[in-house]
Amino acid sequence: MTTPILLASNDMDFAQAVKDEFQASYPEIPVCLPDDNGSERAELAACWCPPDSLLEDFPNIKVLHALSAGIDHLGKKLLTSGLPVCRIVDPAQKHGMLEYVLWGILNYQRDFEQYRQHQDKKQWQTYTQRPASETRISLLGLGEIGRYVATKLAQFGYTVNGWSKSPKELINVNCYYGEEGLNTVLNKADVLVNLLPLNSHTQGILSQPTFQKMPAKAYLINCGRGKHLICNDLIHAIQQGHLKGALLDVFDQEPLPANDLLWETQGITITPHIASCSSMKTIVDQVVHNLTLFEKGEALSNVVT
Repeated sequence: MTTPILLASNDMDFAQAVKDEFQASYPEIPVCLPDDNGSERAELAACWCPPDSLLEDFPNIKVLHALSAGIDHLGKKLLTSGLPVCRIVDPAQKHGMLEYVLWGILNYQRDFEQYRQHQDKKQWQTYTQRPASETRISLLGLGEIGRYVATKLAQFGYTVNGWSKSPKELINVNCYYGEEGLNTVLNKADVLVNLLPLNSHTQGILSQPTFQKMPAKAYLINCGRGKHLICNDLIHAIQQGHLKGALLDVFDQEPLPANDLLWETQGITITPHIASCSSMKTIVDQVVHNLTLFEKGEALSNVVT
């Protein structure tokens, strides 16, 4: 009999949607929410923001599988438990992120947001067109998604500078690492794109010291995590005229409260964590694939090392 899969999440609507997809695509595999009968037998936990007590509550769990490309939502306790951690790797998600980032870059590069505002006022005004080759993109984070975005932007003709915690080599991308490398990519950032994972070293990295190292009238795109950004520092940098604006898709609190000043700050565009996502079918297929490997005693796919 197939080992049950435990769905562990603080979002029960999402967990139920994942369970429904499992039942539609793999009706032979038992999938349990925490209160379901048989959940105590699960050895693989499919997780999105699971409770810290997961392993105490379900001591039979032997594999943690994030229901996303990122894993920081598992929390330090689970990430340091010693259990293997798998994640979702989806080419379609990488391309979706590229589309989102490119939209933000083009809004900045071609002044499309300004044209929209002029339309509201029925104003006919033009701006000098700036080519991609004269638009410098600095990208923080050269992981699976970051590498894809960086190389594709370079193919579009942008000057791309990438930064990561360790040395990387990418075609037509200037790669930097370390503190000195970070300063270099910030100094060259007409547009700064954040795709970093969240950890103790990157939390709060988008703050006043970072913004001050960027050129005047630069632009920020944050697709990492909400905790990367110090919101008051960003608002101040925009209101003081140092940064032109920002495109934000992730927030410390989601949904973003209606009284948050980010909503009202001129130059900030907000989207509700929709930059890119895998289809439910892709997520379920990859979890089932790893469950099969686990039951055969074979090496798991997409393990975070």
